[in-house]
Amino acid sequence: MIRRELACFFGAVRFFTRLPVPAWVGHSSQALNRSARYFPVVGLIVGAIGGLVFLGATQFWPQAVAVLLSMAATILATGAFHEDGLSDTADGLGGGWEKLRILEIMKDSRVGSYGVIALGLALLGKFTLLSALDAALLPVALLAGHALSRLCATILLATMDYVREDALAKAKPLATRLTGGSLLFALLGPVAALAFLPPEKALLGCALAALSTLWLAGLFRRWLGGYTGDCLGATQQLSEIAFYLGLLASGPR
Repeated sequence: MIRRELACFFGAVRFFTRLPVPAWVGHSSQALNRSARYFPVVGLIVGAIGGLVFLGATQFWPQAVAVLLSMAATILATGAFHEDGLSDTADGLGGGWEKLRILEIMKDSRVGSYGVIALGLALLGKFTLLSALDAALLPVALLAGHALSRLCATILLATMDYVREDALAKAKPLATRLTGGSLLFALLGPVAALAFLPPEKALLGCALAALSTLWLAGLFRRWLGGYTGDCLGATQQLSEIAFYLGLLASGPR
């Protein structure tokens, strides 16, 4: 049983990052389906990489430089996996007018104007928000932000239908419906990280992340009737940004 759980965990790490995993870990759609509950844990790992790079960089450079290096480290760790999903989703929804055309555009490896603008705004937004955060909170914010945003994507994956079961599919769906127990397990990582943040900030960050996820879910249902892998990447990126916005929000002045 322990070996099976380790295989599930390493399967999630291999799919969502470029980090090395043991050679004995197999690959199949069934194994990836069982790995879905570990997606937020992968977020903790990516957030930890970003946090450690930030802490090391602040010993030599100002916070803005440390944030930039931290962001570069997380992008290298994931191979820009979710950023690619965001740009493809923006291109599809921005340039398409019906489901098949949107899916066609999202499948295209070329990046269009909508994708470039969305990706540029997302990277600039993260840099600006993280640079404005209290340096003492930033490593924990990265842990929570990366874990929570992957939980948001996991919830969409668990509650919506996969729509690429046709010739346009780049890949098979990541997972089918998750059980209640798997979703509860997926909650553990984000909750553990959030516990180290001020409660009012954590609550507002979670609220904005949830609102962004609900908005995207409505968009995907309306135009696609479900989700694609690119949609999950877009959800991860936007809910992460929304979470940082919540951490920085203050009362009326």
